[in-house]
Amino acid sequence: MPELPEVETTRRGITPHLQGQRVSQVIVRDRRLRWPIPEDLDVRLSGQRIVGVDRRAKYLLINAEEGTLISHLGMSGNLRLVDAGLAPLKHEHVDIVLESGLALRYTDPRRFGAMLWSLDPHNHELLIRLGPEPLTDLFDGDRLFSLSRNKTIAVKPFIMDNAVVVGVGNIYATEALFAAGIDPRREAGGISRARYLKLAVEIKRILAHAIERGGTTLRDFIGGDGQPGYFQQELFAYGRGGELCKLCGTTLREVKLGQRASVFCPRCQR
Repeated sequence: MPELPEVETTRRGITPHLQGQRVSQVIVRDRRLRWPIPEDLDVRLSGQRIVGVDRRAKYLLINAEEGTLISHLGMSGNLRLVDAGLAPLKHEHVDIVLESGLALRYTDPRRFGAMLWSLDPHNHELLIRLGPEPLTDLFDGDRLFSLSRNKTIAVKPFIMDNAVVVGVGNIYATEALFAAGIDPRREAGGISRARYLKLAVEIKRILAHAIERGGTTLRDFIGGDGQPGYFQQELFAYGRGGELCKLCGTTLREVKLGQRASVFCPRCQR
């Protein structure tokens, strides 16, 4: 599933081609996503100029003069720019055709993504209860420490809770906990303030670095500008169960936490 750095990479890739462009047509070939695409999306968006593209958690907000298209890539979706006349392939469900002659094409084999319309996106039911963005001053170790008190849940699913902080998915939670030296199985409520301060720093550092490197290359992900990410080769823990720790040489262990595979070093993380 594309995580926050992949979504931010998409945002940065498509923004220069969308901002300031007028939409000439919206072609919907299949409305059956996680929630049905609105029947009147073409009427609402066509003729409007796109004023910017923002991101909230893993949602892309394509802002028009009046209203916003809320897009989520789901498990296998991607957005890329193509020539408007390029014939669609299977699973290419939506084209937002621009006056420039390009089209923003949404592809989603599993159809678990979303394309919704809102006049007030930040108060939309999907966004209003989200926690702070991890790369802002609203998120820090003190917040993690405060919200974790008396929590018996393991620390990894705790930091993956979008009400605590958005965008810390499986890959980056695994890597941040490794960098902070924290065993992902530890109870969230049993971790000290000092260790949460370090964990928050590592979450920010790793996410920022992944964004700059173009996100993690996933099998189903292609960046908005057609370029894959390059962060995957730098992973220390995620996906490396049974391999040797790059720091100490101990065999990395893999366990299930919250239905997700979690890899950690039993020597470096405690």
